[in-house]
This record gives sequence, structure tokens and C-alpha cells, in this order.
Amino acid sequence: MINKVSTVLECSRIFSLPMTIMSWIVVFTYAALGSGNIGYGLVALIGICLAHLGANVLDDYFDYKALIKQVDFDKKEYLRNTQKTKCRYIISGVVKEWEVLAVASVYLGIAGIIGLFFFFKCGIYVLYFGLIGGIITLAYSFLSKIRLSEIAIAIAYGPALFGGVYYVMTKTVPWEIFLLSIPTMLMTVILLYIHTVMDFDYDIKEGHYTVANSFDSQLDSLIVLKILLIAAYISPILLCIFDIADWQVFLTYLTIPLAIDLYKSMIDFSTDSSTIPEHKWFHFPMENMEMFRKMGAEAFMVRMYQSRNLMGYFAIALTVALLLENI
Repeated sequence: MINKVSTVLECSRIFSLPMTIMSWIVVFTYAALGSGNIGYGLVALIGICLAHLGANVLDDYFDYKALIKQVDFDKKEYLRNTQKTKCRYIISGVVKEWEVLAVASVYLGIAGIIGLFFFFKCGIYVLYFGLIGGIITLAYSFLSKIRLSEIAIAIAYGPALFGGVYYVMTKTVPWEIFLLSIPTMLMTVILLYIHTVMDFDYDIKEGHYTVANSFDSQLDSLIVLKILLIAAYISPILLCIFDIADWQVFLTYLTIPLAIDLYKSMIDFSTDSSTIPEHKWFHFPMENMEMFRKMGAEAFMVRMYQSRNLMGYFAIALTVALLLENI
């Protein structure tokens, strides 16, 4: 039973869940400081996390169905690809197709019930935010093939998440909440973009057309990463200009060394994908690394963790800034 639960969580890419929690904690804190309903905010977190995990599982399922339709698809050859972990558990037979759909149905079913609860308790805007989230969840696998995955994630982790959580906690949707979403939204898009940079060649082989592989090489594609990082650190200035937050938001700049370290790490990966960055104290947490080391996926996962943790530390700094402003 424990092994089954562990497999389900691994298949759901549980390691990516902190980016949802860290995005939520920013808007939750902002709404709570404005006398928002804390209980509703916590229930919303459960719904959002379940929707996230359900989207991950569905993305793998649709990718798997697309893979096996390819005439030249070779199961053994694909499983030799130690970097790409998506669909591995389906292709290897560890989990059956119907089980994947069942897991996704449970995740999304409970998330839908929570959405209905908020619809009756809070009003029609819940339906609008829920529809946005639902469309992105079902269409993400397709969108990721036509260079729209970054846009989808930006909408999901920006206006949809921030607007939805703030609305169920306060029953209002001020325009300021969408500006507040920009810094962490950009950091979340960065995490996704790094994933697509590292999957540059594999995505081309599998028919995924991403922003990253529209460039001639992985190294060339890093110009977008540089732009996103710069934009993420400029965006807190907007919060001051529009009087959404005070100077404390510049606490996020404490994470700049991590961003520089991540960028350098991606340069190394783009020239030699087998390079493994030196493990530094600020790289952690990096769970299950022994397992990824045995799989030969250490170089890939270290950078995924670097980007995930950068996003998390950035969001924590922004949350602390909001709290300090109200002391």
C-alpha cells in the first residue's frame, strides 16, 4: 500500500507542488492581512494542489498516447533516455493506462467538488476562475506542443490562481491582485522554461514545438531565460509604484545570487548536458537525489530543483515583505 501511494505521488510529479504552494502563500497572506477568510484560503490551497497534480498526470497520459502513435516509437530505446522521466512509469508498465486516468479523475474530481463549494458560498466569479483552470488543465498537453505552454502557465499561476484565491477569501477581485501575481508568475514560468530548455532535443523528436527549441541551440535559447529573470526582479518595483506594497519587497533581491547561479548552471548544461553543478548549501532541499542518481537523471533534476527552490525562496521573501509592511 505504501509503495502504491509512493508510486502515485511520483507519477504526479509531487516535487513540483511547492511552486503552487509558494504562489498561493503570497496571495493568501495578502488577503489574510486584508481580513480575508483564512479557512476558505486553506481549502482553496487543497483544491489548487489537487488540480495541479491532476494536470501533471493528464499531461503524462496525453504525451504517452501521442508517443505510442509514432511509427518509429521504440519502448526500450525511450526508456534508455535517463533524462526524460515523463511517461516512464506508463511505458514501463509500472502503472496501467486506466490507473493513470483513475488517479487524474480522483484529483480533478475532488478539486471540482471544492470548486462547487466555493461557487455556492462565494458567487459566480468562482465559475470563471474555475473554467480558466479547467481549460488549461485539459488543453495543456496540446498547448505545450505549439509554443503556448509558457502562456498557459502564466495565466494559471498569475490571474487565475491569485484572482481565484483572493476572491474566495474576500469576495472581491481588485485589479491590484493581478499586479501582485506578476513576480511569482514570472518565476514559475522560468521553472517551466528551464524544463523545456533541457528537453530541447527530446521535444523536437517527439513533435513538441516550444519557445526554447525555436532557437538554433539550447545555448541560444537562454536569452529568453535571461529576459525572464531580469523581468522577475524588475517586477517588484511595480508593486511599489502602484502602492500595492512598500520597499520591503526588495527583500526578493536577496535571491539574486541564486538566480545568477542557476543561469550559469544552465549555460554549463547547454554545452554539456552531463555536467552536475557543485552542490551548495542554498541549493537545498533536493529530495530523492539518490534515486535520480541511479537513474542517471541527476544533472537534469539538480537544475529542476535549483529553479524550483529559487521560485520558493523568492515567494517566501515576498511573503515576508508583505508581513513586515503590516507590523
